[in-house]
Amino acid sequence: MARLNSFHLPPSSWPAHDGLAVLDGPEARHLLGVLRAKPGETVRLFDGRGRHGLFEIVAVSGKNRAELRRVSEDFEPRPAGGVTLALGWSKSSRRDWLLEKAVELDALGLVFWQAARSQGDVPPEPKESWSEKCVQAAKQCQSAWLPELSVVQGGVDGLLRIAAGHDGCYVLYEGSDPEDVLDPRELARGRSLVVLGPEGGLEEREVTRLTGAGFRARSLGPRPLRWETAALSCLALAHHARLKP
Repeated sequence: MARLNSFHLPPSSWPAHDGLAVLDGPEARHLLGVLRAKPGETVRLFDGRGRHGLFEIVAVSGKNRAELRRVSEDFEPRPAGGVTLALGWSKSSRRDWLLEKAVELDALGLVFWQAARSQGDVPPEPKESWSEKCVQAAKQCQSAWLPELSVVQGGVDGLLRIAAGHDGCYVLYEGSDPEDVLDPRELARGRSLVVLGPEGGLEEREVTRLTGAGFRARSLGPRPLRWETAALSCLALAHHARLKP
């Protein structure tokens, strides 16, 4: 059976047990205007919080609204463990690319924080375009979950405030002992928070404060990696650990 087209329906719009799902806005325009779907066709809907199902189109209104009847529904529990990346804010042209990979590799979340060497100021809240990029990636890879996106103000102080909700906290630093390489098995032990610096790297005083608060300094090898390469490496290590516990 060919893979069905997927469309995002937010949790707040998910239909009651005997109700119809309604797609409008960009999702409906893609379904009706681009794919030219007709009543009787079946698509996959997901809410980004584990719920997904097959729905049959029963009525359309132009290219801006579709009503769908539930055929089947499933819920995919989120794994108990996983990785949240805390990324030092950078004016990186590769941010959208990283958001996509975070969805594909099942990141629990991405936190953007204000580091000493950040280029510019971290936004006051996550941008809508970030969520849209994650939704598009989830539609392609059929993920039932979207990563939590957040921003943290206050530099290291902000990171320390969110650390308590994690089972293991790590900071990746090129000045770490090369033998202290991040082990995938560490990332398989519950919920992990992994801190990376911005494109300019972390300052030693930031690392000192984090390790003094219980973060474990780790390395990704003998040479410095670019911001997005280090982030992707962490996600890939965690993904591998979940596949081979």
